[in-house]
Amino acid sequence: MLRRLFILSLLPVAVAFAGPAAEPADVAAGLLQDPKVQQALEFVRTNEPKIIEQQIRLTEIPAPPFHEQQRAEAYKQLFQQRGLGNVRIDGAGNVLGERPGNKSKPHLVFSAHIDTVFPPETDVSVERDGTVLKGPGIGDDGRGLAVVLGVIDALNHAGIETDGPITFVGTVGEEGLGDLRGVKHLFQKELKDRIDRFITVDGTRHGITNIGVGSYRYRVTFSGPGGHSFGNFGVASPVHALGRLIAKASDFEVSQKPKTTFNVGRIWGGTSVNSIAFEAVFEVDMRSANKDSLETLHAKFRKAADEAFEEEKKRWEGKGDLQIKLDLVGDRPPGVTAASTPEVLASLAVSKALGLDTKLTEGSNDANVGMWLGIPSLKIGGGGTGTGAHSPGETFDPGFPL
Repeated sequence: MLRRLFILSLLPVAVAFAGPAAEPADVAAGLLQDPKVQQALEFVRTNEPKIIEQQIRLTEIPAPPFHEQQRAEAYKQLFQQRGLGNVRIDGAGNVLGERPGNKSKPHLVFSAHIDTVFPPETDVSVERDGTVLKGPGIGDDGRGLAVVLGVIDALNHAGIETDGPITFVGTVGEEGLGDLRGVKHLFQKELKDRIDRFITVDGTRHGITNIGVGSYRYRVTFSGPGGHSFGNFGVASPVHALGRLIAKASDFEVSQKPKTTFNVGRIWGGTSVNSIAFEAVFEVDMRSANKDSLETLHAKFRKAADEAFEEEKKRWEGKGDLQIKLDLVGDRPPGVTAASTPEVLASLAVSKALGLDTKLTEGSNDANVGMWLGIPSLKIGGGGTGTGAHSPGETFDPGFPL
């Protein structure tokens, strides 16, 4: 629901400025009674069809992993058209635009991510069926990108001035092996020590994610000379070593509370059924919102990799010059914005004031980095309903006629 996102863009600033003694429910109620906010809320309702058109337009611009430039350029133009200041694409590829406040602090970053999970050859056209939009990335995160634009439009239309500045951002590298590179660049370089509050709009519905699930992701490569399956039998096999490691990992005992998980997502290697592979590769994902649980699992995996390597060499008496390489391709830090913080309480308060039954959730997204650094950070759903995220048949339904 765009109305809610508009209010949420103001609430962290308002609550922080009002001080720790302020009741979030009172702040939310006060904002909803403000004539300019009411004007903006009415505009949000009438402007939503235009925002849907922007959502479709942006979704139909390819933004495959590590190749988000075309969509970034389009987003930059949309920021410029809305009169944001210092609009730019930074060194990581993020798109930034600034809206000044009456004071220099608190500084809010309000963002969505530009990239998708889909490879370059994917058909990203969007189809309509009644109120339903169907197309890869239409909800994740075409919706988030559109909501950011809608918030800017509402602020501008009603002439609302915020206490602190808001930097609107389209980030890169949120999905998959992007490893949150865009938002890491924001916190560590582009806006280092300047971010006081962080909100990212990601996906659909209206949940609030205040717990960041961290992860380690590895690409593991076993290599050797290879050879003929009969003629060179007796040399260590990269594929067999890979199998040993996956078998060990599949037997890991992990915590259920906090939830801790592991998964081997991809495997490849070898040249033919009658060849000893010269290379075998797999990618593994390990997750937990709890740092200690994640580090325990991480240590188990590293130990199992060493054991599988040594066992395969020993089995063939060291023949074949087996090698192992572990590449860390993903390192998402876990974190939390406590449920008792003004930002979370304010977000729940405004949701309640707007008649939404909003729950706190955990997940992995751009807000992880701010949480890890101790900066109040949240992920907010973009409203509507969606199905099939990360699939070619992804849908988004705003819930009203288009």
